[in-house]
Order: sequence, then structure tokens, then C-alpha cells
Amino acid sequence: MSSRYFLFFLLLVILSQTAISQSNKFESFDGVQIAYTDEGSGEAILLLHGFINSRKSWDKTALKKGLLNAGYRVIIPDLRGNGDSDNPQSEKAYKDNAEVKDVLLLMNHLNIEKYKAVGYSRGSIVLAKLLTKDESIEKAVLGGMGIDFTNADWDRRIMFAKAFDGEVNEITKGAVDYAKSINADLRSLHLQQKFQPITSIDDLNKIKIDVLVICGDQDSDNGNAEELSKTFKNGSLKRVPGDHNGTYKTEGFSLSVLQFLD
Repeated sequence: MSSRYFLFFLLLVILSQTAISQSNKFESFDGVQIAYTDEGSGEAILLLHGFINSRKSWDKTALKKGLLNAGYRVIIPDLRGNGDSDNPQSEKAYKDNAEVKDVLLLMNHLNIEKYKAVGYSRGSIVLAKLLTKDESIEKAVLGGMGIDFTNADWDRRIMFAKAFDGEVNEITKGAVDYAKSINADLRSLHLQQKFQPITSIDDLNKIKIDVLVICGDQDSDNGNAEELSKTFKNGSLKRVPGDHNGTYKTEGFSLSVLQFLD
């Protein structure tokens, strides 16, 4: 192969990879535009990001790389108010599990009948509610999460909702400062916390699929992970090295998830 044709071939590869990683958008139930990426082929898997984050938080993680190498089709949305998705400012736009509806409509938009799902931190909270709404999910992983989100009056949720509405304290200051540093929409973050999905223990008890709860050994931010795993009929618990903000990026997290999904 001549150097000219080799360079042309290399350019095509680079352009094709760039096209694959570009985001798409679809219009959700209330007109809000939801951005997402859809990479790879084969069995579909959904990844849901955490608070003050976006789909890009999964880029360069061992898990995303591992899933693509294993032949999965990896779908990652920006939940409303985050990343390249719209940032609606009204309370109505976040009420009644709006984020869950977005995900349901996204998977319908992509004509996906069966899939597996992984959430991390707040993404796990959204996924827990999604499990009560969508029978298309075959297996699920809740990462970085304990039992506390099942409490409608969870003090941590309320504290962070107030923080992004101006009532900052020593615990929340770091998160608010970080959000400001990346020009995140503080109004949207406030509403995401105020109307965060709440799934009762009774509803989790009804979920029949296999669910893995995976948590860093230095992570107790969101309550007891073991208690959460026991709420599911077919729940299991895995602890891996790491703290709340870093565990999902680790090889240990990736290997545990891939083993479970297989």
C-alpha cells in the first residue's frame, strides 16, 4: 500500500471513529431535547451518569472500553439539565419522573426491545425508578448507592436541593463551587434534587431481575449498600476499592460489572 493510500485509509478510520462518538438528539415528551451517544453494535446496554455530570463522565473509563470490546452497543444519554441536553427552568419539567420518561422514550426511539443498564450515583437513583417502569431491562447495576434514596425525606437530597438554591453549607460548598467552575446550570441542579425520583423499598422488593449493587470500600455517602442489595429478590453486593467520586472509573468496577452482565 502506497503512503498516499495509507494516509487516506487512516483519515477514513479517524473520521469514522469521530462520527461514531458524536452525540445525537431526540425530542422527549415535553419538547426537551435529550442528547445521547450510541456506539458499538450487539446487545444494548444503557449507562446513566451521576450528579453534576454528563455522558462524557463515562468516556475513557475502563467500563465503557470493556463493554465496547466485549461487543456491546453502548447507549449513554445526557439526563435533562446536563451536558448537551436542554436545561429547562420550570419545576414542571422535572416533576413526575421526567428523567425516567426521557430514558424510556430514548430506548423506544432507538427501537430497543431488550437491554441491560448501569447507573452510578444519581444515575442509580434514576435507574432504580426505571426498573419499576420498564420490563425491557434484563439485568441492572446500581453503582455508588446505598439505601437512603428510598426515603422521601432523605436529608442529603433536601440539603443539596437547598444548596443549589442558595443555601450552601460546609458539606455542600465543594459541590456548588465545582458546578460553578464548569458553568453548570444551578437552577436545573436545584430542580433535579428537588424532584429526584423516589423509589420505595416495597417497589424495589417487586423487581425480579438480577441486580448488582456495587460500591467503593471507602464510599458511604448514600447509605448502606448491603441493605439496598437485600431489597431485591435477586440482589447481590460487590465492594471494590475506591471512594464515591472515583470508583466507577476503576478496573475493579469494570471487571465486576462485566462479570455480572455476562
